[in-house]
Amino acid sequence: MYTVGELLRQWRHRRRLSQLDLAIAADVSARHVSLVETGKSNPSADMILRLADQLDVPLRERNRLLLAAGFAPRYAERPLDGDALSAAWAAVERVIRAHEPYPALAIDRRWNIVMTNRAVDPFLADVAPDLLRPPINMLRLGLDPRGLAPRIVNLAEMRVVLRTRIARQLATAPDPELTALYEELLAPGSQDVGHPVESEVVIPMIFRFDDRELRLFSTTTTFGTPMDITLDEVAIESYYPEDAESAAYFTNPVGA
Repeated sequence: MYTVGELLRQWRHRRRLSQLDLAIAADVSARHVSLVETGKSNPSADMILRLADQLDVPLRERNRLLLAAGFAPRYAERPLDGDALSAAWAAVERVIRAHEPYPALAIDRRWNIVMTNRAVDPFLADVAPDLLRPPINMLRLGLDPRGLAPRIVNLAEMRVVLRTRIARQLATAPDPELTALYEELLAPGSQDVGHPVESEVVIPMIFRFDDRELRLFSTTTTFGTPMDITLDEVAIESYYPEDAESAAYFTNPVGA
């Protein structure tokens, strides 16, 4: 079991900061940071959170820091569909419903889908039933040959984009289950050779759907300054048509 000082040092190294960098950002002395990391000084709960804030430590891991120092956790983790987060749940639902007729969905930190709008339903029509058993994992759904993978024209390119995104997420907030998914579904292989991606900005996901190609790009929305672990880890993925032909499929599917 790691001490709070060891955990803080790990996060500092992960953020590629020196003790002096962290000290200046947190408005404390570099000597104090050193004493905390080596266990020669016992930081208060407020000091731990002050350093964690400068290190951009996720709320779940801030609780771990507090527990390592002998303090009670500061952040609750409540179900998104429970009474305590009813306003947040309603906000998520409002955002993804308002995005219709285009697809939108909400995912948790492990890319499990927690909510979708109706525009997502047609994409799931031919997916293997076991992939649709809760919790539905978006990565598995998209990359499994029994899921959406056969519909994605530029699958190799999307694998590279997803690999970059998940690697960045794991660098920010390590998670063993997401790491296992990454290694299972996104480990570099021969199928990726010859598919470099210079940037993931406005790179469309191209679906072959009902004998036509749909080109969609996505945006990600998160809660600002959440104080609950669940909200801290929820993201809304909204998909937009890249061209008029793709837009017509959603706005006028019968006559298009």
